[in-house]
Amino acid sequence: MTASELRTLLIHRISEINDISFLKALKTILDTKTESGVIQLTPNQLDDIITSKKEIQQGMFLENSVLDKEVRQWLRAR
Repeated sequence: MTASELRTLLIHRISEINDISFLKALKTILDTKTESGVIQLTPNQLDDIITSKKEIQQGMFLENSVLDKEVRQWLRAR
């Protein structure tokens, strides 16, 4: 069976399904396999990204090496 034939068969079979939870599960699977590579973000995720970028511009971050050192010190103190 070719990819085109399989796609046609699946489209036909999916069109016969009425179970909304099953269709949502299929959509989730299909969303992870789209070839566009575009990730759809929620409004909250977009807000978090904008906030994080502003914090970085304001110097409100730690270098990874500094954070690693702080974590090691914290673990030793326990």
